[in-house]
Amino acid sequence: MSAIVSAIETIPAESSSQNELYQEAAQTYAAALERLARAYEADPDIRRDLLQEIHVALWRSFQLFDGRCSMHTWIYRVAHNVGASHVIQQKRARSQALVGLEEDELENLPDTRSGQSAADRSYALNDLLALIQRLKPLDRQVILAYLEGLDAASIGEITGISAGNVATKIHRIKALLARWFNQGKLNQGEVAARGSSQ
Repeated sequence: MSAIVSAIETIPAESSSQNELYQEAAQTYAAALERLARAYEADPDIRRDLLQEIHVALWRSFQLFDGRCSMHTWIYRVAHNVGASHVIQQKRARSQALVGLEEDELENLPDTRSGQSAADRSYALNDLLALIQRLKPLDRQVILAYLEGLDAASIGEITGISAGNVATKIHRIKALLARWFNQGKLNQGEVAARGSSQ
């Protein structure tokens, strides 16, 4: 991340406050932004590129930041928008379909998990992230913000949906992820990749 910060410092800014806001955000939210990038992209090389895109978008966005929402909300909104755009671009490049919350879409998912149990916490977390990556962008954005500890009102500000709708989505997504996790709804490529990293 220090390379990103150094590169951004060399770009002439409209005002020093833009750089200061970015510096504060990059230091305070570095770990959260890395987790967010990991949830949006499994491939480590592409994930690094995505994280750089998030940082550049964040720096640029502070030129427009007027304080009408909290910095916390602003940062997550920008980062999630970059992540959602990334997913849409990757969807065009990949043939894997994203899954919605409709029951008929769930029934068509193949159960291809290997016989090995994911007892290790690290494997369980990787499995959960793989499942989250299969959600549609808005659902992914909602659950990631929830996992970062944001409340329904903040998530609503970020996503543009009502707090009540956010609460309903969180409940449904948690139930869906629990069901997938318990049924082992990972695709063959993710299982193979996990097995080859051992």
